[in-house]
Amino acid sequence: MDQAVSGVLLLDKPAGPSSNTVLQRAKRLLGAARAGHTGTLDPLARGLLVIAVGEATKFSGCLLEADKAYRARLKLGERTSTGDSEGAVLARSRFAASEKELRAVLARFVGEIEQVPPMYSAIKHQGRPLYAYARRGELVTRNPRRVAIRRLELEGVEGDTVTVFVECSKGTYIRALAEDIGAELGCGGHLAALERLAVGPFSLDQSIDLDAFEAISASQRRERLLPPQALLESWPRLRLAVDVAAKFRQGRSVPVDYAGGNVAVFGEDEAFLGTGQVAAGMLQPKRLLASP
Repeated sequence: MDQAVSGVLLLDKPAGPSSNTVLQRAKRLLGAARAGHTGTLDPLARGLLVIAVGEATKFSGCLLEADKAYRARLKLGERTSTGDSEGAVLARSRFAASEKELRAVLARFVGEIEQVPPMYSAIKHQGRPLYAYARRGELVTRNPRRVAIRRLELEGVEGDTVTVFVECSKGTYIRALAEDIGAELGCGGHLAALERLAVGPFSLDQSIDLDAFEAISASQRRERLLPPQALLESWPRLRLAVDVAAKFRQGRSVPVDYAGGNVAVFGEDEAFLGTGQVAAGMLQPKRLLASP
């Protein structure tokens, strides 16, 4: 394993394998010592998986607050035990809404909404993920969470299958959204397929298919890596003079002329140094990039 491999890999995860399976395969192909993804996708789902490699793992948490975008196919008139197509069908009902009625229902979900997390999720209850209880047939009471649906647009209707575009805040469960839309229509529904199109500043069209990534050479794989600071696209940038940057690299607080808050820190040569927090005119290091 190579400790020097660092950066951000944008992969187009196929439907089927888990996010961790894809992560481990990418890590092996890169020969990286450390790697982690910045937000899981269910095995059923495909699309953008953002993987932080090496030093970039120090900054992967910066994407936790990022909005995400999806294309979802909803099967209306059919409710399942898992909220997606992998579960047993619990009830069937005729879907008969017009396109106008469907658009009106979708509009009701735009904005801040209360959403109850699905039982088949990784949210912990008494130290165990909810899906562990669900697999044993146990129902756990879940408190609703406040999430934001920025956009919810109808893209197509084919029989009882509806395709929608969703842009949403962190913590939004598209599976739960599909069930809630079905309930609002009075016929029930579940998530038939899901594709993640964007995570924060990153989009699916920037990514590479996993098989294609394996087919290219080792040097080409490393060329696919974006720099660690790509994870901090939305952060304000602070540039330090050479002498100040040297102290910052040592983990020392340094005086700066900046109002305050979290910043991505760079040297005069535009080299990325890490992240810090400014308060009362002092820059306190938070996470530092290892010196080359």
